[in-house]
Formats: sequence, C-alpha cells, structure tokens
Amino acid sequence: MAVPGSGEQPEWGIAIGMRFADIPYKTDIDQVTDVVPLMFLHGEDFYLHGLEAGYHLWQDQPHQATLFTRYRFFDIPKELQNTIQEDSFDLGLRYRYVPRERHFVDTELLSDNNGRSYGHLRYGFDGQWGNLSYQPTVQLDWRSQDFVEYYYGLGDTRADADLGASAGIGLKYHVGSNLYLIGQVQGSVLGSGISELDTLDKRFTLESYAGFAFFPTAEQSANPLRREDFEGHYLRVAHGWATPSNLGEILSFDWEKDPYNNQMTSVFYGYPLTDSLFGFPIDLYATPGVVLHHSSEVQKTSYEGVMAIKAYYTFSWPIRWRFGVAEGLSYINRVTYIERSELEEKGYRPSKLMNYLDFSIDTNLGDLFQSSKWSHLWLGWSIHHRSSMFESSSAFGRIKGGSNYNTLYLQWQF
Repeated sequence: MAVPGSGEQPEWGIAIGMRFADIPYKTDIDQVTDVVPLMFLHGEDFYLHGLEAGYHLWQDQPHQATLFTRYRFFDIPKELQNTIQEDSFDLGLRYRYVPRERHFVDTELLSDNNGRSYGHLRYGFDGQWGNLSYQPTVQLDWRSQDFVEYYYGLGDTRADADLGASAGIGLKYHVGSNLYLIGQVQGSVLGSGISELDTLDKRFTLESYAGFAFFPTAEQSANPLRREDFEGHYLRVAHGWATPSNLGEILSFDWEKDPYNNQMTSVFYGYPLTDSLFGFPIDLYATPGVVLHHSSEVQKTSYEGVMAIKAYYTFSWPIRWRFGVAEGLSYINRVTYIERSELEEKGYRPSKLMNYLDFSIDTNLGDLFQSSKWSHLWLGWSIHHRSSMFESSSAFGRIKGGSNYNTLYLQWQF
C-alpha cells in the first residue's frame, strides 16, 4: 500500500487483497498476481504500514527522518518465482518535509542486500471525501547502474543509471464498523535508456492492489484503549513438537508424530490494541515473537522471528476459556527439516519468509484452581503454522505447503 501519510494514522489494522502487476520483461506472460496480507501498527516512533516498517529517528515539525525497510517485488511469471526468489526487504533512509498540514515531500535512498541502490523524490497529500480517504502521489525514481544491470538487464547486459517517474493513488473506503475496502493504482515509466535493454519489452507498467481491511472505528480512534482498564499485556512461553500432518488433520485431532522428534520453544509478547471488533467482545493484540528450533539428528539450530496480530474470544463453560487466532509474517534464518523435506519432496525451493497462523485454546488457571493468585495465568494448546498460501504469493516463494507444530504454553497477563 501507499507510504504512510503525514496525517493521523490508524493505531492498528490488518488487511488482505490481490496485487496485479505488469511484467516488463520479454516473456509470454504479461501480468502476475499475488495474494498479499498486510498489517498496520503505528506508535510514536515505530510503525508497520503494509509493506513498510520503520523507526522515526528524528521528528521536529515540519521535518522528519526515518530509517525503514520496504518490501520490493520482482515481477516475473509466477512459474519462475519459486526458482528465482528475488523479492526482498530493502533498507532505506527517508527525509520528509511537511510544507503544510496533510501534505508531504519525501526524499528516499534505499539499497538491496548487495548494496545496489535506488531512490525516490515524492510529493503526496492525504484527502478525505465522505467515507473515502485518498492519497495521490507523484515521484521521480532513480536507479543506480548496478541496480539497473542486475534487475533490468538480468546480470547479462551493461546499462547506465536510470531516472524514471511514477504516479498513483491509494484509497480507503469505510464500509461500516471496523470494515474498510482498500486499493491502490500506480503507473510507472522507465527512462529512455533503460527501456532499450534487450531484456525488456515495456517502458510503461501498471501496478494495482484491491482488498478489504479491519481498522479502528472513528469512535475507537477518538477514544483509544485505556490500557490500565484492559486485561493487560501478556507474555507467552510455549514448547512444541513438529508434525508432518497438515492443518486440517491437526484441527480434527488426527495428526502423526514426527519420527525425528523435532522441537521448538517460543516466547511471544502481547500488546493490547482494542477490546472490541464489530461490536463483539474480541480482544486484539499485536504480538511479536521469537522461536528457537532445537537441533536434532536431521537439522541444526535455527531461529525464527514472527510479527502478528492475534484475536481472542473469551467465554465461560463453566470457567473462563479463550479461542485465539493470529495472522502475520514469519522469517526463519534456516528452514527446518519438517518444512524443507516436505517442500523438496514436492519439488519446491523453500522460502525463509512465510505466512504465519496461530490457532489456540486456553483456560484460566485461577478459575480452574479457584485461586485469585493464579487469575493472570492461562494454560493452553496452540498450533504454530508456517505456510505460503497455496502458491498464491511470490512473497512466500509460490509454494504449496509449510510446517506445523503442536505446542503447549503458559501465558501470563500483566
């Protein structure tokens, strides 16, 4: 989605939609599509805004300096995207000048993991028309010589640095309660020199996104959650065991044991966002986590980082129980055996970045043992799930499959 505007941003949000992009290369396929989940979290300094996350190093109106990372798509035919996984998070630095309220001018410099640099000079503003919020932008796009040679010349052609341009608009329409429709359209033009490369057959490309999202209502934004009146933040410690069974088999309590007994240990922190969704008593949390995958005879130790938004619904029967579900992103430094073996058997190249799901049920130990001392402790079972959304997204390597762990956990609300 569009870059964060200079106006007030929603404290939280979660979305999913379809991305459509023209392929600029000489191929038989002209367009590629992706299912793209998005998360939105905005604090005073840190933010997560769709495909971008950053930290404001300096804010002194009308000036702002931000260190950020943004996801960059490499648009090629989907049949090639598992083998050629060139989508990446690039690191960038942005200076923003706000000439007047809700208007902004950005100067950005970014680099991929190998130091290939590019940048943008952008003007945009945030507008409102009834239930529709909109953000038009225009920008100049600079690409260094090595960036052009690698990503447009595909490493086989010499080329010069390039200066192109883009223009687009981001849209958000409030349907009702917490439901919004979101979209974006952006057109780009390459410079005259780069468009003559033998690898390309398009100088003009179009990219669009359409989906739906959950954001705070106007009332929730005007009256943010009083966290001292909420159940509070939480810390969850879990230990889990891998299973070769799929998600459907686990949910029907018909799973197999991993013959190599691969195990994981995780710690998740929960930050409360709201205690109501669509008028129902649903507690919503931002929940980052770290996961240690233990070494075994078939794998080395690996580490996983997770960022997700989790919803809980609490009910009494006759003591308090909670159902939970989380959606987010998972990145692992070394793909585990249970995941790698399944994907390689299917002929896929594994992906370190995957979609993350968590399904849980827990019970309150204070209620169970009739002790107020234990009222902040919950004991539960959850499924730790990494997958790639059935080959629907280049971000996750166009893979069908993933990994599952059954976990037991203790969660402390404080």
